[in-house]
Amino acid sequence: MEAAAGLRDMASFTPKFKFNPKLGIDNPVLSLAEDHQDSSDPWNPKQPRFCLLSKEDGKSFGFHLQHQLGRAGHVVCRVEPGSSAQKQGLRVGDRILAVNSNVVDREDHIVVVRHIRASGPRVLLTVLAQHVYEVVRAQQESDARLCPLLGLGVRPRLCHVVRDEGGFGLSVIQGAQGSCWLALSAGGAAERAGVPTGARLLEVNGVSVDKFTYNQLSRKLWQSGEQVTLLVAGPEVEEQCRQLGMPLAAPLAEGWALPATPRCLHLEKGPQGFGFLLREEKGPDGRLGHFLWEVDPGLPAEKAGMQDGDRLVAVAGESVEGLSHEETVCRIRAQGTYVSLIVLDPEADRFFNMVRLSPLLFLENKDTAASSRDPHSTSRTETEDLPVKDTALTPCPAGCRQCFLYPGPGGGYGFRLSGVASGLCLFVSQVTPGGSAARAGLETGDVVLEVNGCAVGGDKGPERLQQLSEAEPPLCLTLAARTQQSLEAWISPGSGEDWAPTSL
Repeated sequence: MEAAAGLRDMASFTPKFKFNPKLGIDNPVLSLAEDHQDSSDPWNPKQPRFCLLSKEDGKSFGFHLQHQLGRAGHVVCRVEPGSSAQKQGLRVGDRILAVNSNVVDREDHIVVVRHIRASGPRVLLTVLAQHVYEVVRAQQESDARLCPLLGLGVRPRLCHVVRDEGGFGLSVIQGAQGSCWLALSAGGAAERAGVPTGARLLEVNGVSVDKFTYNQLSRKLWQSGEQVTLLVAGPEVEEQCRQLGMPLAAPLAEGWALPATPRCLHLEKGPQGFGFLLREEKGPDGRLGHFLWEVDPGLPAEKAGMQDGDRLVAVAGESVEGLSHEETVCRIRAQGTYVSLIVLDPEADRFFNMVRLSPLLFLENKDTAASSRDPHSTSRTETEDLPVKDTALTPCPAGCRQCFLYPGPGGGYGFRLSGVASGLCLFVSQVTPGGSAARAGLETGDVVLEVNGCAVGGDKGPERLQQLSEAEPPLCLTLAARTQQSLEAWISPGSGEDWAPTSL
């Protein structure tokens, strides 16, 4: 018990021990009169709330995110009844401040959507009611006070423990309300796998142990066989989360000694193409996904390390979960000659499905998720083997021009919109250098007249913006030449947005 004595003040408690020969370790069960209490004040309106959402395969979290034109921030505009979002306390009007450990309050809308989608089946949102946010901002509260985060390097750990001759090398101390802490055998398997001394045990193989009895936990560990994956939080992590009122959430975890990791492949198209076939089908576990097959020997895909049966997880670091085959193909094509893909082999696919976490959270080098595209390249991948539907377009009005856009890395088009005070028209307020919009010829100050042949502006502006986010590529914009008057008519350049509500 010496290794665990520093976890809590145990002077007034009498420990009870049980020995489990199957685990090869002592398993003390310590009944505490009370667990530690959360020091956060749930009634403080200035304190952000934490919503830990989960979803089943093929489902959504159950909320819609709105980035309003001409207004900064990312606000929940709809919460579906009975959804995980509703059950976890997310409300209409909540402003999203952080996604997992990423502060997003000042980020572009598409970046926020990327973080949420990349989080996979579970995501932790830090939120504050919009009207409260405005009051707090008016009081000039700092970002650190407005959106508290765990300290640098202070994270729960996902540790993969392989049994040795001494078992898993850990002992379990169980609180009266189900919480479990671990004491480690010096030099044992758990310690070598990165489990901190005195860590709180949160999950075993992706299953929460908060409500497990001692017998259930012992059975779960025994059923794991020769290896087990534990989600744990060291004493420092547990204390910081307690002070912040933050849940010990799995999406915050860092990986330690994981048996499998995602692979990032960089492909440069050759004269015979990339050399692989993309199929949408069900994997061995029954989950629908995008799989890579018929990898041709000697062509770019094989040279980059692609293997038959790899599951495609992301294109240019952007998750393809929930996308149709056509949408995924379009994203690959939009990368042009240089393509960056993140993939899982079958073993890694099974592992991340078991722990119910996105592999994108555990990239060894997040920089590798960025596109390896040559910034000077303006070519697109040829479309003979990547068909998309044609878009019917109307003739361009006299004195105007049309630009055809394909989504770039991450699915965005690389431009932002702002409106004038009268609300009668929309302007291009920003064009991302080297992006799809820039390559198509969009310029800052251009007046948007039509989207795919439909007029914008006036009362129909919001409706057309909704169509803009939902339209299948290519996107055709009819533009009028910019004028100095139009440049002076913007509403706060840089605050515009080209996306309507996003379902998540």
